[in-house]
Amino acid sequence: MMDDFHLFPVDASSSAQQVDWLFYALILMSLFFIAAVFLPIFYFSIRYRRGAKVDRSNPQIGSNLLETGWTVLPLLISLGVFTWGALVYFRLETPPANALQVQVVAKQWMWKLQHAEGKREINELHLPLGTTISLTMTSEDVIHSFFVPAFRVKQDVLPGKYTTEWFRPTRLGEYHLFCAEYCGTNHSAMIGRVVVMRPADYEEWLNSGETGRSIVFEGHRLFQERGCSGCHVDSRAIHAPPLEGVYGKQVPLASGEIVTADDQYLRDSILVPGKQISAGYENLMPSYTGHISEAEIMQIIAYLKSLGEQRPER
Repeated sequence: MMDDFHLFPVDASSSAQQVDWLFYALILMSLFFIAAVFLPIFYFSIRYRRGAKVDRSNPQIGSNLLETGWTVLPLLISLGVFTWGALVYFRLETPPANALQVQVVAKQWMWKLQHAEGKREINELHLPLGTTISLTMTSEDVIHSFFVPAFRVKQDVLPGKYTTEWFRPTRLGEYHLFCAEYCGTNHSAMIGRVVVMRPADYEEWLNSGETGRSIVFEGHRLFQERGCSGCHVDSRAIHAPPLEGVYGKQVPLASGEIVTADDQYLRDSILVPGKQISAGYENLMPSYTGHISEAEIMQIIAYLKSLGEQRPER
């Protein structure tokens, strides 16, 4: 909990124990090799000190078995730790399907968060117990880092790029949220809390106070207001690529490359439309750089994801 002292933070997510076991293994292996190196040094320093009455005749020049052992054994251990760490890493970096989506925008010096249903928070993140949460994050200014020690997750949040992070809370309570990357004068004040609630309490909280409209609904509204629909929805005047069902698909480019229409591709298409031009189309779209916020871009992308799947709901 936030006010209790622990040598290690409590483990409050499904991935925390995996990270802890890897950490403990590295500590134990480090202690083992420290002992294997320094204990013999101490022993021989005392045993064979000047003046000690020991037999120094016929010293061994070397041992092939010993030299092979201290080469092969550390190699095997290193490969084992690397494999173990890689498995944990790829698990942490691959969000499960059908996770609860939360959008995060970092700026000096606060965290701005919005739930898929529209609820907004600043420096707080309320979550239902036992539910997988996936964060899509970006920064408005400098590099930040979203760090929840109790969940054993930390991910850099970068300007101009999307990063993701996921976790499944397993313990009720309040937990620290930090920025783990120095981001300016008030970096140490960029803190918050994660509140894990029972699912029923979370639903009550989600529907209380100022709830707002869903991210998809807001994205649809922005798509209309910003004039995107005038070109990308059944336009006869302007030849623009259709966007229904494009998310996650392979898109051929005029350069001959093929890219995946993910969040980053859609963001770049809004802000730098000439960067990756779809094959068969001209570079006619104006840039929205400076005319749209990071939160609005994320809302539009959420709407584009929903095209071909469902109509935007309030």
